[in-house]
Amino acid sequence: MLFNSYLFILVFLPITIFVFFQLSRFNYEKLPVVWLVFASLFYYGWWNPVYLLLIISSMFVNYFLGNFLLFRFNDNAAGKNYLLYLGVILNLALLGYFKYANFFFDTINIISSHTLYLNRIILPLGISFFTFEQIAYLVDSYRGDSKKYSFWHYSAFVTFFPQLIAGPIAHHKEIIPQLNTKSIFKFSYNSFSIGLTIFIIGLFKKVMIADKLAIFATPVFDSAELGYSLTFFESWIGILAYTFQIYFDFSGYSDMAVGLAKLLGIHLPFNFNSPYKAKSIIDFWRRWHITLSRFLRDYLYIPLGGNRNGHFSRYKNLMITMLLGGLWHGAGWTFVAWGFLHGLYLVINNLWRNLKKLINYKSTSTQLKNIISTNITFLCVIIAWVFFRAESFQGAITILKGMIGINGIVFPYYYELKF
Repeated sequence: MLFNSYLFILVFLPITIFVFFQLSRFNYEKLPVVWLVFASLFYYGWWNPVYLLLIISSMFVNYFLGNFLLFRFNDNAAGKNYLLYLGVILNLALLGYFKYANFFFDTINIISSHTLYLNRIILPLGISFFTFEQIAYLVDSYRGDSKKYSFWHYSAFVTFFPQLIAGPIAHHKEIIPQLNTKSIFKFSYNSFSIGLTIFIIGLFKKVMIADKLAIFATPVFDSAELGYSLTFFESWIGILAYTFQIYFDFSGYSDMAVGLAKLLGIHLPFNFNSPYKAKSIIDFWRRWHITLSRFLRDYLYIPLGGNRNGHFSRYKNLMITMLLGGLWHGAGWTFVAWGFLHGLYLVINNLWRNLKKLINYKSTSTQLKNIISTNITFLCVIIAWVFFRAESFQGAITILKGMIGINGIVFPYYYELKF
């Protein structure tokens, strides 16, 4: 049930909102939250009811592990550490099985020329998002940074349908306290109108821009995978179309999620801030998929050591973080390559900043410098998107060859003027 489907917009959403606010009139503390959980589970189970058992089991396990970490191991540091490790391993094992098992077997077969066989595993919707959110909850419980939540409030946070499938990656401190606020259970025309506006903007981005751009991007990348040589213009048309397609698709869905939550009086964090205007890769990652960047920083980069142990340690941790961030996006070596490129970009960006400090270089911001730095950043992002979109390294190399004009700079025949 996609956000842009008639069934969602005309049936599921109106019923969910109407019942939510009607129940709020009787019991603002519990009934509307319980309804939100069941409505979200219905939404999730619409695609495949079998996976309801998966997400419900995951919620139960993480909720009780979080409570044990908060209240049962105050004087037992070793036990607390082991319990956290157990919780993180269980979550990563679940994600690893469904998302990476086939990838692992395929890689082993390629390297060893064996024929190990594993039935194709269907990836449950949203598993990457609700896994990360619950790992963050466990880590915060370990640190003492979370609170005692009711199971229904915790379940509403994990299953909240606007952000369950495609994010943003919400934090428990952002969502659960709102569910304890009386004001969200009172229907607000102001909140509803704002939410509807944001939802329509996101819907327009997705349907009228992203889906239209796919018409230009898909044939180019399909041709690359089939081994066709692509000309300069064909390659650039394909990658530029995809560059804007993925932005409008992803930011469109994020905007729809923010808008849908606002219809219910709940605030979700915005996920994009004009990333293609970034003047550096560091700036890009402060603007692109902001909630993922925040998670990778707080729960991977900083625990790895961040920049606390010198420049080399910082560069190593940046590279590890981005490699794993690339693998999180998809089970394929092209995603790892995408992560590697962004890790390399970030290392170079930090090296450049350190060099300027070393030589005491005082840079002044001018319009020309801003234009140059923005375009260099944009070009680097485009090159990385080639690997992100391509299904194989061969397909990516074919696109890159076309982009630098190896196969000629010929305007596609279907765009030529007919006389």
